[in-house]
Amino acid sequence: MMTEFTPYYSLLGGVLIGLAATLLMAFHGRIAGMTGILQGILPPLSADWQWRAAFLAGAIAAPFVFTNLGGTIEFAVPVATLPMIIGGFIVGAGVYFGSGCTSGHGVCGMARLSPRSITATLVFMTAAFITVYVTRHVIGG
Repeated sequence: MMTEFTPYYSLLGGVLIGLAATLLMAFHGRIAGMTGILQGILPPLSADWQWRAAFLAGAIAAPFVFTNLGGTIEFAVPVATLPMIIGGFIVGAGVYFGSGCTSGHGVCGMARLSPRSITATLVFMTAAFITVYVTRHVIGG
């Protein structure tokens, strides 16, 4: 199953992610790494939990606003639940050992030309390419 590429929505999404990351850095001096933001609203709460909660609420509400304005989101999950759960734990371990997630390293860290973020992004993108290749062409998923 292929996901249909939508260049206009992709461009708009990228612009909005970049704008959100830029505004967060400009107004709060913080990196828009979703795992770090999420960590700050879990007990024990960070002192600055309010902006974190607002940022996450916006990220959750945005698809609902988009669909209520007439947009459609094509979404399919061609993987069984157990492999998704296992994959989630693997990604979580990578986030922990990589000291950040794709948004923190891939969007914000690379924009700052951080060598650590560039390396992390190269590692997780390589792992993603290998995983997709093995899943689709070796295992046959």
